[in-house]
Amino acid sequence: MRELLPQAERVARLLIERKATVSVAESAAGGLISAALLAVPGASAYYIGGMVIYTRQAYDALREFREEELLGARSSTEKNAIARARIAREKFGTTWGIGETGAAGPAGNRYGDPAGHAYVAVCGPIEKARHVLTHGSDRMKNMHAFAAAALDLLAESL
Repeated sequence: MRELLPQAERVARLLIERKATVSVAESAAGGLISAALLAVPGASAYYIGGMVIYTRQAYDALREFREEELLGARSSTEKNAIARARIAREKFGTTWGIGETGAAGPAGNRYGDPAGHAYVAVCGPIEKARHVLTHGSDRMKNMHAFAAAALDLLAESL
């Protein structure tokens, strides 16, 4: 995770400068986005909370979750990443929400997406999404790539 720290530090600096807050709803990154943001000293100034929504059962466990929040989108799509970012922002009441969904590997997902495929999104004063495709099946490398892409997208959006 140490390789994510420079990106997390940049995001932290930008959030603090803007007096902004962030929350995270991630899946294939397995909590690395949140872990990277929390590894920066002073995280309580900008990081409010996060969740790893790895299964449909996890959505169902969310208090007051409404099916329409998913915008009709299956996992591992741009629309789903945006929905996750919106859910995080709404549920935690933050300036920004980060959403991530994909297939970490070593195999693809049940929808036919290959390992190393993900979408990351941010929702705040603007909304943006980005496709990540590593062309690799190494689960840990993919998880780090997804987290790095999410942090970069937030930094660019700030």
